[in-house]
Amino acid sequence: MKLKFKEQQYQTDASNTVVNCFLGQTKGLDKSIGDRQIIDYGVAGKQTYVEDLFSNKKLEITPEQILKNVKNLQQENGLIESKTLDGMNFSIEMETGTGKTYVYTKTIFELNKQYGWSKFIIMVPSIAIREGVNKSLQITQEHFNEIYGKKIRFFIYDNNNKSNLVNIKNFSSSANIEVMIMNYQAFATNSKESRKIYQNLDTLNSRRPIDVIKRTHPILIIDEPQRFGDKAEKTLKEFNPLFTIRYSATHKKDFNKIYRLDAIDAYNQKLVKKINVKGIEVVGSTATNSFLFLDRINISTKTYPTAHIKMEMEVKKAGGIKRILKKIKEGDNLYELSGQLEQYKHFVVKEINGFTNTVNFTNGVTIGVGQAYGNIDEGHIRRIQIRETIRTHIEKERLMYSKGIKVLSLFFIDEVSKYRNYDENGNTIPGEYEKIFEEEYQDLIKETTLFDEEYKKYVEKFKVSQIHNGYFSVDKKGKLIDSKEKRGSEGSDDVSAYDLIMKDKEKLLSFGEPTRFIFSHSALREGWDNPNVFQICTLRMSQSSISKRQEIGRGLRICVNANGERMDYNNLEDNFFDYNTLTVIANESYENFARELQTEILDSISNRPIAITAETLKGRVFKNESGEKYIFDDKKSMDLIIELRQNGYLDSEYKVTSKFITDIETNNFQAPKELKGFEKDLLKFVNDVYSMDNFKAVENAKDENVFEKILKPNDNFYKKEFQELWNKINHKTTYKVHFNTSELIENSVNAINGKLEVNQINVIIGTGSQQDNIDQESLKTNTSIKRLDKQTQTT
Repeated sequence: MKLKFKEQQYQTDASNTVVNCFLGQTKGLDKSIGDRQIIDYGVAGKQTYVEDLFSNKKLEITPEQILKNVKNLQQENGLIESKTLDGMNFSIEMETGTGKTYVYTKTIFELNKQYGWSKFIIMVPSIAIREGVNKSLQITQEHFNEIYGKKIRFFIYDNNNKSNLVNIKNFSSSANIEVMIMNYQAFATNSKESRKIYQNLDTLNSRRPIDVIKRTHPILIIDEPQRFGDKAEKTLKEFNPLFTIRYSATHKKDFNKIYRLDAIDAYNQKLVKKINVKGIEVVGSTATNSFLFLDRINISTKTYPTAHIKMEMEVKKAGGIKRILKKIKEGDNLYELSGQLEQYKHFVVKEINGFTNTVNFTNGVTIGVGQAYGNIDEGHIRRIQIRETIRTHIEKERLMYSKGIKVLSLFFIDEVSKYRNYDENGNTIPGEYEKIFEEEYQDLIKETTLFDEEYKKYVEKFKVSQIHNGYFSVDKKGKLIDSKEKRGSEGSDDVSAYDLIMKDKEKLLSFGEPTRFIFSHSALREGWDNPNVFQICTLRMSQSSISKRQEIGRGLRICVNANGERMDYNNLEDNFFDYNTLTVIANESYENFARELQTEILDSISNRPIAITAETLKGRVFKNESGEKYIFDDKKSMDLIIELRQNGYLDSEYKVTSKFITDIETNNFQAPKELKGFEKDLLKFVNDVYSMDNFKAVENAKDENVFEKILKPNDNFYKKEFQELWNKINHKTTYKVHFNTSELIENSVNAINGKLEVNQINVIIGTGSQQDNIDQESLKTNTSIKRLDKQTQTT
């Protein structure tokens, strides 16, 4: 199976923005003598060999012309205008998962088509991203060849590769499009390998590689420039670039920003997956040795609600105590069900509430769906995480299988030995997580009875040992080893692991490939992704400083079907997020994860208005289909604001109201007369402001643990007699009880001293999901992530 690519408007817009910075430049390619070599053939005489050098044609247009072009582009894109050019650097902001590698590859072809430039260097901050870029250029080669009728010749600059110097020679002597991929450690550190680029080499006729490269006046494309240190930034000048284009979702410094597609744009335009969160939290201790985990609640039209709860049971045949899943109903006594284990005395089911997703016991304990109570240790938490990931996977997979979409889940772990180990003879043996995974998977498959026949055949086609696999570094003996992460870096340099992940990218998307669950080292968290990762579970033993955006980055890309076709909005329309949702099973509370993710998104966006004021409108440019411009000054800005207020589209704080959205959806919106023909840009601007004010980063996924059949009242519900009865009995009753305070305190102290044991902890799973729209204000107030239900149990 091969991934299929198609040109998308936002990617074309980003590419054209770069091209239009240089309007006025003529097309061409400079040719000169790169090297001259005289060879003495003795009697036959001497012969001179000349090596051509092709370089990018120098800029003919002045910096003033370029700045004018840049300002025009910034006006059109609603960005702050550059006052000065500040060097030949241009920033492109693109959210993770929207295809920035595709965009700058397309930009390479467009710059070559429009201006004849053919020498490019893609600079990256790590080996991980370098390998990802290399893979992307490989899989998009045929796609771009169909569009432009030519191919890029690309290579990785690697001093350990014997062909490196040959590649450098070809880079300078070829008139075709040449692309060099470099990680900055190859030229901007103090290592021996890094210094080679500055050494005179016999194989280059005593020339330095850097001198050969700089004569081509390459165009530098910087991927994730915020990750380059000061030394690397200063060293970029050594390459004598024609100009530099910087691509990132999180620029630290904007150099003439000309295009923006930030996290809010990407989400609201449905260019990335929606994020759901299931978080696990350790919140305190309990006074019991019991263990309970409420797995799910079942609601039916034929019976009272039931629940699946995991608890310790006396397993007579196995001769001991085991934790198993048990279906319970109201009135059940867990003491009896457990084989009369002492810790379950007084645990009688009082109520199973499908509305609040909780189970109440007569002893006062309440437990929510996805919540663990009692004797919990680190191993139990990891087991719950793995189980929740498998459950979420199966629920997603049941929906996707009939649509021809392969579902993958990704586990990040911090030690390979926890997944796969070796005995004394070097034979592989299962690690802790592999054992837990297979146990929990088999239990869940047994419990599920709602599989359709075709999906059931697919699930049963492969053994449980075949459906999971590990992607780790490999040593010289072929053994899996931990990926090393250097201090101060943001990922591993293990080429072997990335090579394996990249090679299997398309293979993993095929239903013929049994692997559905992937285990990988937490250090291998960047530079690669797979569009069909729908669940990410972090099984690291300790919470680290890894950014939340980086953590979810492996699964943000829009999914593809079995034919390699993107399941984007054009294909799915309003069902887009039903397909494209990423669920993160975090190793921390939902609140912590949601808050940190929102903060990171807020920190990464800038200059996004949440209200329409004269300040936000002034200088903004609208274009009609004829190319005519409508530029807002003070008067035009106030005229529009007044009209929007009068029509009820702005509130007292000048924020966009829901009436605007309603009128757009019902085709009742009327644009001001002076903006006739500019409606498209007007609607986009107002809608962007509304989206900013209603941005929610993630949603709580807790409701997915409630299995609910459609409950519809029958005809009797609407009869007069029943309605009269219902109006009498549906009221809540409040009881007031008076206590002797001194006696209550004394009895409580005696009871605590006599019976309390404090030696266990509670675990709470909180889940959430992004709101339908996200904006800067909701990020600031930590409301862009909606929690479906808050569960706290402290005893």
